[in-house]
Amino acid sequence: MKIIRGLWNLQHASPAQTLAGRALTIGNFDGVHRGHQAMLALLNSEARHRNVPSCVMTFEPHPRDYFAALHRKPELAPARIATLRDKLQELARCGVDECVVLPFNAALATQTAQSFIEDTLVQALGVRYILVGDDFCFGAQRKGDYAMLDAAGGRLGFDVARMQSYEVHGLRVSSSAVREALSAGRMDDVAALLGRPYSISGHVVHGRKLGRELGASAEGKGDGFRTLNLRFSHWKPAASGIFAVHVHGLGPEPDSPPLPGVANLGVRPSLDPSDVNGGRVLLETHCLEWPQAMAGALSGGEAYGKIIRVELLHKLHDELKYDSLDALTRGIAQDCDDARAFFATLPPQAYVQTHRQTTRDRI
Repeated sequence: MKIIRGLWNLQHASPAQTLAGRALTIGNFDGVHRGHQAMLALLNSEARHRNVPSCVMTFEPHPRDYFAALHRKPELAPARIATLRDKLQELARCGVDECVVLPFNAALATQTAQSFIEDTLVQALGVRYILVGDDFCFGAQRKGDYAMLDAAGGRLGFDVARMQSYEVHGLRVSSSAVREALSAGRMDDVAALLGRPYSISGHVVHGRKLGRELGASAEGKGDGFRTLNLRFSHWKPAASGIFAVHVHGLGPEPDSPPLPGVANLGVRPSLDPSDVNGGRVLLETHCLEWPQAMAGALSGGEAYGKIIRVELLHKLHDELKYDSLDALTRGIAQDCDDARAFFATLPPQAYVQTHRQTTRDRI
């Protein structure tokens, strides 16, 4: 999938394609849930029939993030399901040819609906087909709607279609429904809405290296509760707490089976906020198994800089604040025991069912 950041890069990225045209859909696509997947499948089909590429236009930051910051009301910002990296990876998996990522800023927020149609959709993108959701609005103050877009298509020579809500067992699939399920820790419901286990991917970054000192004797090995740290780039993740997880991307081969683990997603309330990742949302994962062959596949036995993907399978509990490192150590040890108990309930094929190769592309 070709990723184009900003309209100013569009002509440089594919000048001939603007003339040939695009089949386009527009939205935030947070989570790329099953409703999004159905829309993208239809978009790809329409693009093939017109012999043009399928294209997604999305925004970073989320428009509601922008307005929350503008009005200094952080409570208006939506909880984020996925990082931009994970969103782009899922869009690529859905077979989309191009993704245009527009920075949502003052210029875009104040652009009129008519200007958005003429300058962005027609002139910059050369749209020949546009697919939108049933509640789609656009332009300054959200004054543009489906009827306006459909009328403009008739005048300017592009087709417009609207897709109704996607339902599973009578429930509307939406990013809001995914956020609600993540907030409540209903990971089976999240997987049903997404069509896959919920996961977070990224480069392993350095932390305080406190975990390898904690509980060394309790675990019976020298590296204690060593963790793999991933930064969640948004300050307000839809999920938080302690989870039983599967870790992909550490094996010697691309199709190596995932490792079971326990992970903390959040702000780590028991640690000093001045640590190297202080103030950042972090996903800290401790692998319950670390085969020798796995360590041999890593440089110096470390995973720093490696891209991994962590699937959050089952929530154990919310983040807790411990009053001492000893209490924290006991808490982590109990979490490890509880995670092992969860994995003991899974059928052997669970590893295969949740496996998906971690991309090595550096998005």
